[in-house]
Amino acid sequence: MALSIRLSRGGSKKRPYYRIVVADARSPRDGKFIEKIGNYNPLLGKDDEKRVILDAERAKHWIGVGAQPTDRVARFLDKAGVKERAARNNPTKGKPGEKATERAEERAEKLKAAEEAANAPAETTEAETAEA
Repeated sequence: MALSIRLSRGGSKKRPYYRIVVADARSPRDGKFIEKIGNYNPLLGKDDEKRVILDAERAKHWIGVGAQPTDRVARFLDKAGVKERAARNNPTKGKPGEKATERAEERAEKLKAAEEAANAPAETTEAETAEA
């Protein structure tokens, strides 16, 4: 059985409250779970100690058994010192995609062509006035 340590949503509309649970990976998000090992209340301040309540011993046990935490729960476990989380780096995140790059190049070409067209008639009129 594939186990995951994940968040199960509770609370009312626009007032989320999450339980940190160990569940079968195939079960629904808010469905049946094996054990509740903590709580997460995102409405509290980041410095509030009641924002994340986690039973570290049980989390270590379930990780030892083979449960895989989700990304958000892995952050909580890393902060609690239960499991080290590798830092992620995506250097291409800020770069525009292929289509956006093509559009930018097309705009640059059109601007360059428009500037050349605007400068070209002015040069010919200067040449005509010099001849006269």
